[in-house]
Amino acid sequence: MSLTPALFGQLAQVMGVFVLICALITGLAIAFQWSWRYRMVGATLFSVVLLVGLFSLSFEPITRSSVEGAVPFKLVYDHFGSHATIAVAPTITPAELEATLKQASSNLFSSGRNNQGQEQLTIYARTVVHPKEGLSKPLYLGRVKRSLSLRDDPNLEIEIFADKFSEISPA
Repeated sequence: MSLTPALFGQLAQVMGVFVLICALITGLAIAFQWSWRYRMVGATLFSVVLLVGLFSLSFEPITRSSVEGAVPFKLVYDHFGSHATIAVAPTITPAELEATLKQASSNLFSSGRNNQGQEQLTIYARTVVHPKEGLSKPLYLGRVKRSLSLRDDPNLEIEIFADKFSEISPA
C-alpha cells in the first residue's frame, strides 16, 4: 500500500469520527462526574493532535520514491535552498547515475524550499576519487534541474558529465 495524500485524507476522516465519539464520551463523563473523566479529556485531546497530523499529511505526505536502476546515495549538502549535492559510489555507471539523479530530484523536492530568487532546484552528484596515495579529489559526475514548485516536474533537465567518468579508476 502506498502512502498517498488521499490515504491520509481518509485516515483523517476516520480519526475525526473517533475524536467526535471521544468528545461525546468525555462530555457524558464530565456531566455524570465519573471518576475517569479527566483521563477521557486527555485521550480526546491526544486524538485531536493525531487528527491534525493526519490532516496535514493529506496535503503532502513524507514518502520516498524509488526509480529502477538507481543506486544508493548520500545527501552531503542541502540547506533547503535551491542547491543540493549528493554523493555516489565511484563505481557508478552513467545509466545508474541518470536513474539516481531522477530519484534524488523526487526525494529532495519540498514545497517549503527557499528559492533564493531561483525557480529551479539543482542537485549535483559527486564522488570522491583517489588519483594517487594520500590525495582525494571530489569529482562532479552530473546534475539535475527541476522545478521548485511542481512535484511531478515533466521538464527534468538531467546532464551527465561523460568526460568525468574517464577519471574514475576501477575499484
